[in-house]
Amino acid sequence: MGHQGPKVIALGGIVVLAILLVSFWFGESGWFAVRDLERDVAVQDGLTQRLEQRNRLLGAEVMMLKEGNEVVEARARSELGMITEGETFYLVVDEDEERR
Repeated sequence: MGHQGPKVIALGGIVVLAILLVSFWFGESGWFAVRDLERDVAVQDGLTQRLEQRNRLLGAEVMMLKEGNEVVEARARSELGMITEGETFYLVVDEDEERR
């Protein structure tokens, strides 16, 4: 029975090592789970970057539309004499210009 002691301890060590290795590879926070999470994070990062780029483009488009309307309105006022409701339009004629 004296020879059985080291064998039982070795067998117990192997079982504990096997349990730890299975937990390391396949557990909830094991190697495969971490690898899957890292892949998911990379996919989400890519999606976030695409959405941020789209948001920047949409923001620039909104600014262009806002400024574009103001530019068009200013040009219509100065070149075409556009007025809005409630405004009074006065045309000042330079006599020297009129003679030419």
